[in-house]
Amino acid sequence: MGTGEFDVIAHLQGRFPLVGDDAAVVAVPDGHLLLAADAVVEGVDFLAGCPLRDIGYRAVLVNASDVAAMGGRPLHVLVTVVAPADVDLIALMDGAAEGARVHGCEVAGGDLSGTEGPLVVSVAITGVVEGGAPVLRSGARAGDGVFVTGPLGAAAAAGYRLGAAWYPRARTAEGIAARQAGATAMIDVSDGFLADLGHVLDASGVGVRLDAVPAAPGATPEQALGGGDDYELIFTLPPAASPPQGSVRVGTITGDPTERPLAVGGWEHRFT
Repeated sequence: MGTGEFDVIAHLQGRFPLVGDDAAVVAVPDGHLLLAADAVVEGVDFLAGCPLRDIGYRAVLVNASDVAAMGGRPLHVLVTVVAPADVDLIALMDGAAEGARVHGCEVAGGDLSGTEGPLVVSVAITGVVEGGAPVLRSGARAGDGVFVTGPLGAAAAAGYRLGAAWYPRARTAEGIAARQAGATAMIDVSDGFLADLGHVLDASGVGVRLDAVPAAPGATPEQALGGGDDYELIFTLPPAASPPQGSVRVGTITGDPTERPLAVGGWEHRFT
């Protein structure tokens, strides 16, 4: 087994059948329940001195985006904080509360613990898919169009600092619209457009021919292709489907799994 994040996930998929997409899908009597979790760590996901409110907001955002990538709606979050003694936990939770408000979900609990190490905020989220099945990464087929919900590279252009130039929200409404339009595969852009598109290609066993990818104001083409933390969505649609308003076509799925662009940038955690 390799030492990269994606190698570890591939290994775990062989052990745990529900692992593999942006969120786990659990069948319930009334439809499909979505479960996801993500952590943000000081020194890895944000720099020391980052405003605590921004950290709390981002911790909820990254999880809400995983639900959006399945075509679902967020419901509840559990927020676990492991913090040094000098951290203002109320300011941090103000940010988490804002993230929950923006994304239409509710803080339902969590846990608090102290540490002499870096600040860690871990969020678990539930979501629901209403009126249909969730969209997985594995459904793209040759001939499908590849779409994005908006321009990319804003986070990289802003130096990954929340502010007027980059204050993202999870694309929940856009994900639901893509699902209702007949999306065959979907993923959010968290690790970088090419890296995340690669996950869809791998899961679906297909290739892609890309056209121009829209760049956010101030972003370079390289930042649009390789910068992470955009939280736009990539989705595929059959040729006869009508794409949702506001989405941009950026390519076409092919039947050749080796046909794909060389990945640039992107993010992957490394382990030894």
